[in-house]
Amino acid sequence: MNILLFGATGMVGQGVLRECLLDPSVASVVSIGRSATGASHPKLRQIVHADLTNYAPIEAQLSGPSLPKLDACFFCLGISSAGLSEDQYSRVTFDITIAAAETLARLNPGMTFVYVSGQGTDSSERGRTMWARVKGRTENALLRLPLKAFMFRPGIIVPRFGARSKTALYRIPYTLTRPFLPLLLRAFPNQVLTTDEIGRAMLLVARGGAPKPILETSDIRSLLRTGS
Repeated sequence: MNILLFGATGMVGQGVLRECLLDPSVASVVSIGRSATGASHPKLRQIVHADLTNYAPIEAQLSGPSLPKLDACFFCLGISSAGLSEDQYSRVTFDITIAAAETLARLNPGMTFVYVSGQGTDSSERGRTMWARVKGRTENALLRLPLKAFMFRPGIIVPRFGARSKTALYRIPYTLTRPFLPLLLRAFPNQVLTTDEIGRAMLLVARGGAPKPILETSDIRSLLRTGS
């Protein structure tokens, strides 16, 4: 498989990138972001691109007769809504995501697109919680595109194997909960996922799809248990 990855420098993206590079069924990974990942691997090709709402300048690096066809896109790019207006949060959460997805749907219709959303996302787009409305609008727009789109809605995410949040405020609770990870996973299996589990589940979806387009934590864990 050939994977396109957005958000490889973020906590979830770091974990997903690691699993992609470790998986023997993955032939190549192309990462797109405003900055390089800092990783180096024979499978990895990195595209640094400043304007993530406009992919016209880099389309030739995504599709062409001399390039391997991209089988799936793992979209792990995201920000916290804290301190942001709905317009500000939408510019990253909705505008960037849909600009990328529309480009990929045109270049490679039918490809698999896995989007990291969040537990509590509001599919009605009318709820009181701002981030949930925006995520819901993003999910709905993705599901209307000619892509095999799947929404991952993890709850608590625990970083492993060096994955690290870029947000300093989040790093403290992650550090404090690390010793209790085995207990958390046993006590709340349908609420907690690790970054490597999310990566492995994405690869399963890229290979064989999923029973439904919106996957909560329990659905993701079911994929991991059954391998399909």
